[in-house]
Amino acid sequence: MSHNNSGTLLGHPKGLFLLFGTELWERFSYYAMRAILVLYLTDKTIDGGLGWTTQEALSLYGIYTGLVYFTPLIGGWIADNFLGQRRSIIIGGVLMAIGQFTLALPHSVVDPHAVKAFYVGLTFLIIGNGLFKPNISTMVGDLYEEGDNRRDGAFTIFYMGINIGSLLAGVIAGTASAFYGWKAGFLCAGFGMLFSLLIQLFFAQRYLGNIGTVPAAVRDAAKNASGKKEPLTKVERDRLKVIMVMCTFVIVFWAGFEQAGGLMNIYSQEYTNRMIGSFEVPAAWFQSLNPFFIIICAPILASLWVKMGKKEPNSPVKFALAMFSLALGFACMIGAALEQGGDMTVKTSMLWLIGAYFFHTIGELCLSPIGLSMVTKLAPLRLASLMMGAWFGANAIANYIAGEIGSRIGEAGPLAIFSGIAITAVIAGVLLLLLSNTLINWMHGAESSNDDEHVKVKTAEA
Repeated sequence: MSHNNSGTLLGHPKGLFLLFGTELWERFSYYAMRAILVLYLTDKTIDGGLGWTTQEALSLYGIYTGLVYFTPLIGGWIADNFLGQRRSIIIGGVLMAIGQFTLALPHSVVDPHAVKAFYVGLTFLIIGNGLFKPNISTMVGDLYEEGDNRRDGAFTIFYMGINIGSLLAGVIAGTASAFYGWKAGFLCAGFGMLFSLLIQLFFAQRYLGNIGTVPAAVRDAAKNASGKKEPLTKVERDRLKVIMVMCTFVIVFWAGFEQAGGLMNIYSQEYTNRMIGSFEVPAAWFQSLNPFFIIICAPILASLWVKMGKKEPNSPVKFALAMFSLALGFACMIGAALEQGGDMTVKTSMLWLIGAYFFHTIGELCLSPIGLSMVTKLAPLRLASLMMGAWFGANAIANYIAGEIGSRIGEAGPLAIFSGIAITAVIAGVLLLLLSNTLINWMHGAESSNDDEHVKVKTAEA
């Protein structure tokens, strides 16, 4: 694979920071819309919300986030076999920008078809996202040769870009919609997507060279003696098994974590005392806690993994830590529910929510960038974007489950739901610790702490 040698920045190829910028503005666009979607749907006032019930809104939110994570499977396959990653990103970005601007059309333009226009906008976003999401992450992996130990760190840096985008989104879109109505929030999201596209169009050639221009299946076939696709080897099949097993645990993690946009968003709106003196903190701002904690903690964790050297835990153990962290976060929410004591008129302290978001974030950092990095280490070249799509597919299932769990709040009550998730997370974490040795064996040295051994495995395969 030819790499582009435009030099490094902070010890990483400059292309990483180009992808960081592209993803930052795309995530700004996605989260800006996500922060206000449920609030816009349930708004019954003159501001021009759609006046849906909480249950209808959470259910649609679940379907939308589910599809957003499901379409990358298809987009990844299209990029691997036909378009290549770079073209997929541009086409996806254009479709997403069209979607955001459609949502931003004022009701005076789209009435009486406001709901239809809303669905058309969402459809553009879902399809565009499918082409964009798996390919940008795969290209980060392509910047590094096999066995390059900077890869986990690179994904942690890339992950910060995602979160700077989502931090800005909650604040900017939340504030814009509070002052100028919901449509202003959607407009901000549209401009974010345009920035992302411009960065990619103007700088990709300079900083990425030919990475992502040729479809992976074509590159892979060219490497084989036969010049054609070949069946998967035993090592490749074992590594794919690891991705599949880890995907099941990812579903448990995100199903709990994704209560943030739905259930916890509504909890902060209705049951949390958001007054600081005479100032009431807008509920949408709580959505920015998670990215705020990530931007602070990501560099700390990234350097911690490096400092631990040979003692650095492997991916399955990091995933188990993520599960335990998720459980601690929900322990905070159990605290909030106990403070209410079953009386839904009682407003609880903001500190419970802040604690929950903090522990959820630590969990996310032990799972999400590590998982992205792991997929690029384990997936065979010709399936690289497809497997990244499968990874997001696990998020799709999780988001759907999250919406289902969240919409049961009326029947079960918050205490039962929060404790249920906490207990499930602990069980999942223990299971992961028990399975970790088997998973490491199946990786066939893709994660060995000893690089010589890694090289041996590579030559054995060759």
